[in-house]
Amino acid sequence: MVDILDASNSVSRLSLLGDGEEQDFKWKKPLELFAERKFVRICAPMVRYSKLPFRLLTRKYGVDLAYTPMIVSNSFLCSLKARDSDFTTCNVDRPLIVQFAASNTEDFVRASQIVVPYADGVDLNCGCPQRWAQAEGYGACLLRKPEIVQDMIRQTKGAISSQDFTISIKIRIHHNIRETVEFCRKMEHAGLSWLAVHGRTPEQRGEPVNNEAIQLIKSSVNIPVIANGDVKSLEGAKKIHTETKANGIMAARGILSNPSMFAGYQSTPEECVKDWIYLALSTGTSFQCFHHHLTFMLQKAMSQYLLNLNINFYQQRFGTKIQKDISYVVFGKRSDM
Repeated sequence: MVDILDASNSVSRLSLLGDGEEQDFKWKKPLELFAERKFVRICAPMVRYSKLPFRLLTRKYGVDLAYTPMIVSNSFLCSLKARDSDFTTCNVDRPLIVQFAASNTEDFVRASQIVVPYADGVDLNCGCPQRWAQAEGYGACLLRKPEIVQDMIRQTKGAISSQDFTISIKIRIHHNIRETVEFCRKMEHAGLSWLAVHGRTPEQRGEPVNNEAIQLIKSSVNIPVIANGDVKSLEGAKKIHTETKANGIMAARGILSNPSMFAGYQSTPEECVKDWIYLALSTGTSFQCFHHHLTFMLQKAMSQYLLNLNINFYQQRFGTKIQKDISYVVFGKRSDM
């Protein structure tokens, strides 16, 4: 496990420490954040992407609360390799929510108990629309099984002694929003700490997000509600907060493209790219993961670059000098970064 110093100001502060060294790092618990902030800025759970180095990057640029990728609880329990692959953290990776996919109470409770010392809460995925997930009893299919979800919440809450440790869910909405409201009320009565709402049904993909539905849910429960869906900028987050009155705004694709969005940047700045390279190298991030994130961050700049570049010239240079080309296009100067 890698320990990393405060990542709040500059690359120089992203210093690596040896394992086991204690640091005087303090953080706000999730419910404290909801009580104190106009709206909490949140990095969403993203399969393959919201891992430790990316979470640290987004925390430097304004994220208050971050989620792990969705972790399949059964695999997490049965395989040390899966645990090491899916869940890595460090002493400044807080506050942190671990999201699990679970189809039964036992798996969710046991997986939650394992991460208590390393996280501030667990989240049950009740919104993943992918067919494989629903076929396994995970994700959005749980919207049709409120009794099972209620039992998961109650049993997990009873099994964990820490009063600060939160239990939340992330959902999509029903076609009949009244069904969603009733579902959320049942979860609140079961002891849910808060809920995140993606304002689309499980069948919807690119359709507009239903912020009115999120606002109705917010007004119908007495726990914090997070709005999720098409959050692409800080100004957009503020607008969604105004429309929904949500306690938190969660970004996924928007923050992949621009990890600095919650700090007010319209596109990924040079410093953020450098921070990503540093963090990826420091934490042993795989090249595939590193490259995917870099591609997301530079997509806008590179799209314009390639439009203006003679394709034959590009093909000749690709693979040998492309890194310097990217540096020149994005930063306006040659650099080894």
